[in-house]
Amino acid sequence: MNVQNEKCVMIIDENLPVGIIANTAAILGITLGMKIPDVVGEDVADMNGNVHMGIIKFPVPILKGNNEQIKALRAKLFSAEYNDLTVVDFSDLAQSCKTYDEFIDKMAACSENALSYIGIAICGNKKKINKLTGNLPLLR
Repeated sequence: MNVQNEKCVMIIDENLPVGIIANTAAILGITLGMKIPDVVGEDVADMNGNVHMGIIKFPVPILKGNNEQIKALRAKLFSAEYNDLTVVDFSDLAQSCKTYDEFIDKMAACSENALSYIGIAICGNKKKINKLTGNLPLLR
C-alpha cells in the first residue's frame, strides 16, 4: 500500500454522547487495523530501549456527520464504484448488543434499510475518499 495515495477517515454522528463517540472510534479503528494491517508501522524503541507498538502510518481524521449523512454515505459505498475501498460501519444495532452472537442473530434478521449508522470508517484511494467526504468538517 502506497501511504501517499491512501487515506482513512472516520465519520461519526456528532449528536452522540462523548462516550459513545469514543467507543465508536475505537471499534472502527480496531476493525480497520485488522482488515488492513499494512498501514500499521513497525514497533519503535525510545531512547531508553523501551518498545512501543507501531501505530498507523498516516493521520485518521474524525469527521462529524449525522445519522442521515452517514446512512447516505454508506449507501453510496455499496456501489461498484467504491468496492476497492475498505469500509467499516457501526450501527445502533451493533452498539446495543451485549455479545457477538447476539449481533450476528440480530443482523441476520435486519434489513440494511432499517439500520441506523452511528459511525463509518473508510480507507483507500485518497481522491475517492476526498470526493466522498471533503465537505464534512472535523469532529471537535
